[in-house]
Amino acid sequence: MSDGAGKPKVVIVPDQTNITSGIEVQEKLILAARVFSDLLKPTFGPRGLDKMLYKTDGTTAITNDGAKIVAELLVKHPAAKMMVSMGNMQEETCGDGVTTTMLLCGSMLIEAHTLLKKGLHPLTLVDGYQMALKVAKEQIEYDVKPVNNQNILSIAETALRGKGAETALNRFSPIIVESLTTLFKNRENPSAEHVTMFKTGLGSLQESKLLKGIIIKRRILMDNLPNNLMNPKVAVLDSDLKIRKLTRSVEIKINTANQLDSFVDAEQDRKNSITDAIIKSGVTAIFCSGEIDRDILHQLSDNDILTVGELDSSEIENIANAVGATLIDSILDINSSDLGECKSIQWERRENTDQVEDIIIIDGCINPKIVTIEVGGSGDIGTDEIIRGLHDSLRATTIAMTDNEIVPGAGSIHSRMANAVRKASEAEPGRARLAMEAYARALETIPVTLVENAGGDSLDRILELRTASRDNEGPVGITPEGLVSIINDVWHPRLVIEASLQSATETAMSMLRIDQVISARGD
Repeated sequence: MSDGAGKPKVVIVPDQTNITSGIEVQEKLILAARVFSDLLKPTFGPRGLDKMLYKTDGTTAITNDGAKIVAELLVKHPAAKMMVSMGNMQEETCGDGVTTTMLLCGSMLIEAHTLLKKGLHPLTLVDGYQMALKVAKEQIEYDVKPVNNQNILSIAETALRGKGAETALNRFSPIIVESLTTLFKNRENPSAEHVTMFKTGLGSLQESKLLKGIIIKRRILMDNLPNNLMNPKVAVLDSDLKIRKLTRSVEIKINTANQLDSFVDAEQDRKNSITDAIIKSGVTAIFCSGEIDRDILHQLSDNDILTVGELDSSEIENIANAVGATLIDSILDINSSDLGECKSIQWERRENTDQVEDIIIIDGCINPKIVTIEVGGSGDIGTDEIIRGLHDSLRATTIAMTDNEIVPGAGSIHSRMANAVRKASEAEPGRARLAMEAYARALETIPVTLVENAGGDSLDRILELRTASRDNEGPVGITPEGLVSIINDVWHPRLVIEASLQSATETAMSMLRIDQVISARGD
């Protein structure tokens, strides 16, 4: 009998654990990534279609925004989770380019799968992809252009194309540029978060407009409070507008009616001092975060001073940034230098709606640090999609104005990067050349998808685009009709394209490095 015969084998993991090794691992990961990228492929470009998302709570959303779709999907596969993480990173970094990132990563993995089946080692693929990424970045550097008055509108339009807001490009693009131009003049480090959105629920998209101020929803406490204030002086109070309560409990013994009258009069005198301080300061509108004493409210109303209370901290801060007021803690400390200004404040009550709040509009601020886009249209779901598109465009345009670096879109930059990588691969003597050529084909998935979604013949158009890109005739890309042409009105911020390429390549390389999957669930 041999040594060890009849002894039980060593058990390291439970029986239900499933271990997958070799090329089968990459095949499974690549298949999952391919399913994910194919899901988003029809939504890409100006001719992209929408997805209807039906949630577990019964609500629906219609969108072709890659970030929204990725956020709503409940994925379980580890490769799909890597793709979701990649998309979230792109959204947080740039606010645009999520679908592009997904398509690039999926295409890189599909091209890698073909070479893996032919026996190419995964690390050879990784080396080739790293070299190709470096060449692609160099091409981006070569094609960078500065932002000017002519292409800044094109940047805003490019981010809006293919989304609900595209039907009003001529309206929304100037609004986006004007809003950001205003913010860049009045504050440091402006961002899309400093542009608020307000759904009017009325009219059409063409009736949308920019307010150099802010709109808030809050119930006006008294119908006789002044309205349609012109050139008001605005105070913003981050506290209650009432007599402060004592921090300790006390008992006051009153023996006579005169003592009671004196106590009541003293309390009223304190309220009068608050009202007098407000009136002397020249204030015509007050916004506060706390409660408002009813007696003080009535006195201010009698003196034609608009008073709004119980606002959120974010609303208070936004109002102060809009009108240029200083946040104060006590109304007794107010002085004229703390007040903000605007051209008008008006409020309206829509009796025919189910809203319990009134709409308060603060407009015409002199140096606003926050502005508002009034979005017209009566459809809730459609308007939500338009707002998502506007937010993406604001993010992209902000990046372009901050970095002052843009690159041509419509598949032009990806085609030029593919040509640069293909040319660089000719100088590579080893097998990594095959990986670089695969990388170049993966880059061309962007113009290919644009052609396919426009209903064109992708093979003929890509061959034509390759020739045009090699001839260096300028930015040549795919038109909305799926044709190859000079592109002068489609631009992306450099950061959006470069971050997308970097994330897609790194995620693809991470998946290719995995040689074994250990599942404790037995999947």
